[in-house]
Amino acid sequence: MDRLPRLACSDPRLTRLIAIYETLAPATLGALEALFAPQARFVDPFNDVSGPAAIRRVFEHMFETVDAPRFEVLDAAIGAGGGAFLLWNFHFQSRDKQRTPRCIQGTSHLRFDEQGRVLLHQDHWDPARQLYEGVPLLGGLLRRLREHLAAR
Repeated sequence: MDRLPRLACSDPRLTRLIAIYETLAPATLGALEALFAPQARFVDPFNDVSGPAAIRRVFEHMFETVDAPRFEVLDAAIGAGGGAFLLWNFHFQSRDKQRTPRCIQGTSHLRFDEQGRVLLHQDHWDPARQLYEGVPLLGGLLRRLREHLAAR
């Protein structure tokens, strides 16, 4: 996906969240944790956890399992119901012998509480196409299945 012009986001909740996500590092996970309400829920294709400490553990695990992880927010919008949406790329290097650079494209749906803290962060991305298809044997099966199910 081509890089879009720098975001001109005027919502302070999103501006703060984007700044924290784009500069995320093991040493800044406390700032990430502070974004979330006590009852916050984080959902992605691998996790469904509640509470800031559990959400922090998801990101700690990310830093433990991949190299050079980095989020790049491409677009952001506030929805009519007060929720927000992000379009992002997640860049990282695999820990295989080739140290393959990878990029996952996804979106996030966010809901905020009255204090501007995140109540819901739900990520949407395709792990089959963006991760598993790169795995020997499994990848070939998934590609053939996707091709079989595609509209012709």
